[in-house]
Parts: sequence; structure tokens; C-alpha cells
Amino acid sequence: MKILRILLFPIVPIYFLVTWTRNRLYDSGIKSSKTYDFPLICVGNLSTGGTGKTPMIEYLIRLLSEKKKIATLSRGYKRITKGFLLADEDANVDTVGDEPFQFYKKFKNIYVAVDENRQHGITELRNLNPKPEVILLDDAYQHRKVKPGFNILLTSYGKLYSKDIVLPTGNLREPKSGAKRADIIVVTKCPDDLSEEKKTSIVRQIAPKNHQNVFFSNIKYSDKVISESSEKTLQDMVSFTLVTGIANAKPLVEFLKSKTLDFEHLEYGDHYNFTIKDIELLEQKDLILTTEKDYMRLLDVESLRSKLLYLPIEIVLDKPSEFNSLILEFVN
Repeated sequence: MKILRILLFPIVPIYFLVTWTRNRLYDSGIKSSKTYDFPLICVGNLSTGGTGKTPMIEYLIRLLSEKKKIATLSRGYKRITKGFLLADEDANVDTVGDEPFQFYKKFKNIYVAVDENRQHGITELRNLNPKPEVILLDDAYQHRKVKPGFNILLTSYGKLYSKDIVLPTGNLREPKSGAKRADIIVVTKCPDDLSEEKKTSIVRQIAPKNHQNVFFSNIKYSDKVISESSEKTLQDMVSFTLVTGIANAKPLVEFLKSKTLDFEHLEYGDHYNFTIKDIELLEQKDLILTTEKDYMRLLDVESLRSKLLYLPIEIVLDKPSEFNSLILEFVN
């Protein structure tokens, strides 16, 4: 794969020019973006994934949902349905996608919707009664037909966008100059012991604009694992199989190793659709620990339910009060 990416380097200038020109057309007003008179917050990235958008959306839901009626709007990656769909008791991973289904299962007091056309999705949500007061756009940073009132841009500590180039050789969906649209930049998946000197160095690399605030976050893993009917402490997991279908499983693997746990790791691609052959392999395992997103994809497999658990995660911000104040100030 790395060799193929290197061989495709001649396409990089073409991709750069196309995406840069598209942004210039929107920035100049030649192509129009729709604005809205209520709070619309976008969480996204410049790269192709693995920056922690789902935990950030969940952080915002927890922050805002007791004060406002919240809705999330995603495209519903890899769903088999089309158009606008509001998650309900009949929803599953196939109809709304894994991350929206995760939101729906965890947060019962919000709307969870999917629509590949964000403008149409926003209109449909605002037609609901009661209408959502705040809409969180999941992974819509490049969806320029909608102009959010507030943009949160995520970049992973191990793969800063400032050190990357555009596809197909690099991982950026658009040139790094697109970061100027962000109001907040969050460096995610940082080490727990990240020093102030290192933070200062990263801020210099990112070179934020005057209007931008930079925050750092790390992943907090729960000390409990959860199944459909119960929960247990992580240390009670004597031996198990770790199953991941996410963009970057390395932090999770390193965390579990630090706990000196006995496990094997079956690693699949991001948003992986498990095949019959995969299920047959998993059926042979005694105990399966997975991420919450993968848990949602495997939950419908009856033969795995009794042995399936997931490890919850949250993000921890270095300056939560300042971050929360910026969000609440915009929403209010």
C-alpha cells in the first residue's frame, strides 16, 4: 500500500489543485454556502480519519443536551439506505451507520439523523416538533454547501495535518490551508504526560490564526467493560480476543498491554463490514473485547452476544473550562 501511494505521487498536484480551487470558489462566494440563524457546530478533520470525531461529538452532546434540544447529523457512512433518516427503535448499523447508531443507543434525549445532503438533512430536522435548537454536524468539514457557525477541527497527535500532504500519497482530503476555517483546533490522542514545551512546539507547527484556539486532548479508557446485560472490571478479563475495525487501534492496544492483560488482536479496516467467514472465526473465540463502534456492528449477531463486550472511552481536554465556555458562548 505504501509503495502504491508513492507511485501515485504524480496525482498529488492534480488533487491539490482541484480541492484548492474548490475551496477558493466557496471562499470567494462564487460557489454559495448556506448559512443558518441557529447554532450549527461542525466536527471534522482534514485527514481521512482516525482523529476521534465520535468521542468529540459525544463530549458536545454531554455538554449541551441538558440545556438544549440537540440533534446530530451524519451522512451515515456505509449504510444501505439513502436520503434523510431519523433513527428510531427500528434503526441499526445497516440503516444509519455505525457511529450514528452508537449515538442513538447511548443518548435517548437527542435526535440522531443521517442524510448525505446536509442542507436537506438540516431542513428535515428543523421541521420536527420540537425542533432541535443545536445541530452537531459529524464529519462535515469538507461539506462546503453548508456554512456552520462554529467549526471544530481535529488533528491526531501522531499525524498532524501540518506535517501531511493531500491524497493519494498523503492523508489530507484538502490542502492544509483549509484549517483556516476552524474556530477551534484540537490535537487529539495525545500522551497523558504531554509537556507544556511539546504543546508549544506543536502550536508553532500548526501556526493557528489569531481567531483560533488550540486545545490538546487524550483518550480516557474506562476501567470497566460492558456487555448487553452486565459489566465487569477490565482486570477481570483474564484472557480474551481484541477485535478492532477502526482507523488506528494502536493506542488501545498499547493501553491494554500496559495493564498486562493476556489477549490476541484481530485487526480489521475502519468501518469494516464483517463477513460470514469473519463471524465463523469469532464464534470460535471464548471472549471478545471490542471498541464501542465495532460492538454496534456485531451486536446483531446472535451467536456472539453472550461473549461480546466493549471498552468505553471519553476524551479529556487540557483546558476543559475554556473549551466549554467557547462552545456555550456560541450556542447561547
